Amino acid sequence: MASGNISVNDFESLSFGDSQCRGRLTELFTKVAIDVLGFFLIAGFCNALHYILRPFSQPRITSDIFVGLVIGNLGFIHRAVNKSSAKTLRFIVDFGMICYMFVLGIEMEPYTIFKVPSKDAKVAYAGMVSTFILACTVTPFLHYTGQFEMDFILSLATMLSSTASPVLTRLITSLKIGKSDIGRLVIAAGMHSDFVTTLVFSLGFIIYPAAIKDDDEVKQASSDAFLRIRATILMGCALLFQAVVAATLSPIFMNWVNNENPEGKPMKGSHLVLSVAFMILICCCSPVYGYSPILSAFMAGIFLPREGRLSRWVVSKINYLLSTIFNPIFFFWMGFESNLGEFQAGSFMTWVRLLALFGIATFGKVSGTVISGAMLGFNWPESVALGLLLTTKGHFHIYLAIAARAVGKTSTSTSIVMIIAIFFTVVHAPSVVAQIIKRARKRAPTHRMGLQLLDPSNELRILLCLHGPQNVRTTINFMEISRGTADPGIVVYITDMIELTNEIAATLVKGDGPDTVTVTDKAVVEMRNQVTAAVEAYMEEDGDGITLRRMLALSTFSGLPQDVCILAEDLMVALIILPFHKTLLSDGTLDQGHSGFRYVNRKVLRNATCSVGILVDRGFGLLGKTSTSYVSLNVAVIFIGGKDDREGLAYAGRVARHPGVKLTVIRFLVDTNSDNASRRAAGNYRISISEQEEETNLDNECFADFYERHVGGGRVSYLEKHLANSAETYSTLRSLEGQYSLVIVGRGGRVNSVLTFGMSDWQQCPELGPVGDVLSGSDFSATTSVLIIQQHNLKGELDGLDDDFSIM
Repeated sequence: MASGNISVNDFESLSFGDSQCRGRLTELFTKVAIDVLGFFLIAGFCNALHYILRPFSQPRITSDIFVGLVIGNLGFIHRAVNKSSAKTLRFIVDFGMICYMFVLGIEMEPYTIFKVPSKDAKVAYAGMVSTFILACTVTPFLHYTGQFEMDFILSLATMLSSTASPVLTRLITSLKIGKSDIGRLVIAAGMHSDFVTTLVFSLGFIIYPAAIKDDDEVKQASSDAFLRIRATILMGCALLFQAVVAATLSPIFMNWVNNENPEGKPMKGSHLVLSVAFMILICCCSPVYGYSPILSAFMAGIFLPREGRLSRWVVSKINYLLSTIFNPIFFFWMGFESNLGEFQAGSFMTWVRLLALFGIATFGKVSGTVISGAMLGFNWPESVALGLLLTTKGHFHIYLAIAARAVGKTSTSTSIVMIIAIFFTVVHAPSVVAQIIKRARKRAPTHRMGLQLLDPSNELRILLCLHGPQNVRTTINFMEISRGTADPGIVVYITDMIELTNEIAATLVKGDGPDTVTVTDKAVVEMRNQVTAAVEAYMEEDGDGITLRRMLALSTFSGLPQDVCILAEDLMVALIILPFHKTLLSDGTLDQGHSGFRYVNRKVLRNATCSVGILVDRGFGLLGKTSTSYVSLNVAVIFIGGKDDREGLAYAGRVARHPGVKLTVIRFLVDTNSDNASRRAAGNYRISISEQEEETNLDNECFADFYERHVGGGRVSYLEKHLANSAETYSTLRSLEGQYSLVIVGRGGRVNSVLTFGMSDWQQCPELGPVGDVLSGSDFSATTSVLIIQQHNLKGELDGLDDDFSIM
């Protein structure tokens, strides 16, 4: 019978096993920690370089490729990644590519190839065919492989003919031309090209199958012709079965899931599990018989419904997984597999092959799009731009370049050449888009209105907004000083801005037109009648040169800014005048203001396509009627520099024509002799010299013209203040207290102005600008009204160009 006692040898054996287990666990956790740290470092480097390249509008793939090539080829990285780690890394990349191709397939429309080719399809086909023919003609003479191999030549020609539609779509969208006609065309053509070429790869794999052994050598199906034909037939039948099942069953299943999980409710966990299992089952049909899992995922995806909540959920989750986790790993794997130590930089043929790949992809696409563009009536510069954008390559092409080396078709040096060529097909795209925008600006200028742009022979059109009867006298006085001469005169659209409440909405009566309603609320009707009666009485007394129209902007505060901007654009006004959100009290101070109207003012300033003025009323409406026979109103305009000050000066030129106005223009200049000013200018600004000189020239030209027209003739007084810094600017502004009834200033828009530096740090109302905020502050004169003018903002996101522009 065995003894229950434990010997010393048993203790030593247990102790040794325990320490060995702890050692393995420590080694495992250390390796996992190092891998996780490496992942975050790579992701951090990619994000940092992308942030650096953001001013150049480069897509993220350019920074990812560069970081991957650099980090993946560091010596200690290659020594740290052993054969087992490299194999694990490849499995992760293969799984990520399966997800990538599955989503790519879902976003495709497979039945477009059976329809009559649309405009974008013709452009895509022309670019693909021309590139394919050129590649098949040239590449056999460049010996990318050791010997002539038809499967590699056809694969390379197909790859050069294709387009990475996900990369191209994100690029076009981020550069803000996705809504334009050329943007929509290039996105559609890119998706069509990507779909057709990937479909060719998927079908071609059946004829030329290739796989990777564990020792990275080629594993062919069989050298026997009969077995190879048999394997091809099996893969073809399996792929056909997969396509039929996916096309017939997936719409039924996914529609059932969508119906069981309506929008607005969380999706049921059991349905998500069933859906994921169904999709995996569909993708696994053909790989059982030797077909590529990556291409199988694409073929399964194209037959799944594109619409529906389930498809959107799958696409969003996989795209998030790819962008956050897969991409850093993929590009590190790319750099690791692309061993730059084996790159034959000293060989002349290496650079010939690189230039040939880039030249074939570029010239082939451009020639095809130019030919198709000539047939479709496009301008040749736009056709060239289409071809250059359609050369864009992406993740799948990089994977193919490395896979070609892995299956023994090419050398490492040739794979690196292919990756570099792919890199250069992406970096030029932002420059191409910039040229498209530049040509679009010249050919399709947008409607921009402003006082400086207004022809003096044309009438001035003003949208004069008010909150209620309390603004009527201010409105009348503003019309009076703005009227100018009777010919051409001004057109004033007096617009009531009224908040749409539930009580008012209940009184709306639909009119005869599709978008016309009548307000029957008693308070609103009485208020509008009171305003109308007051302005009509003024017009009957002295309305020479003024054409008056009554308008109404009725909406919630969130919708009022858009209504005002649309109204101004439809009426083609050059200036919108908004009342300040604070109202004058009986003691001469301003109240706390209305937050809703302040929101309206801010949004109009941001989105209006014409110039905007905010009128801070401090007794301007209480003044008596400005006489046309003697001076009764002292007005000053402050000119420091910048586009807004130039716009304010343009408006002051109209005010100067009124015989009852005494206008004084005060120009603030930098005292160049002051050491304080020079130190401040040198230490706090990072403005290009050319931009500063251009703005200074515009300021001098504008002011010289104003001086010649008005000051030289004696109608306008002129004061000049030489100041060293913003503190002296503030003191000078305070010295103007009580001297003028109205002060006209620009909101901002100044370049490298020492005179206003730091003033915005303590301003209470940023919408008024630094100077306007000082003049309208509670500690300034209670009798000086202020008009703050902002020149029109350039419309849209493209610096003066609508994002839905048309150029084709």
